[in-house]
Amino acid sequence: MTTYSFTLYVAGRTPRSEEAVSNLRRLCDGLLHGAYELQIVDAVERPELAEEGRVLATPTVIRLAPPPKRRVIGDLSDHRRAAAALGLPGPHEFLTEVQP
Repeated sequence: MTTYSFTLYVAGRTPRSEEAVSNLRRLCDGLLHGAYELQIVDAVERPELAEEGRVLATPTVIRLAPPPKRRVIGDLSDHRRAAAALGLPGPHEFLTEVQP
């Protein structure tokens, strides 16, 4: 089973940041069934990590594994497009059922 790895860069504890975290967890729980690792980086507290990750806007999620790396900017509220952009497996049709 492939394990996915993501880093999500946010800027503080804003509603947009919280929404991005919630949306990414919902996507991963729904499509990867626990086979993922998620690191959340607050770019305000750790600007050096954001610079190292070449993050210019937040929220930004980077899929680190499996290769190739993929990067999506935004709060991931369009689950279908976010799942496709991140290369997540599975039928994305169910995502309309879990969207708030």
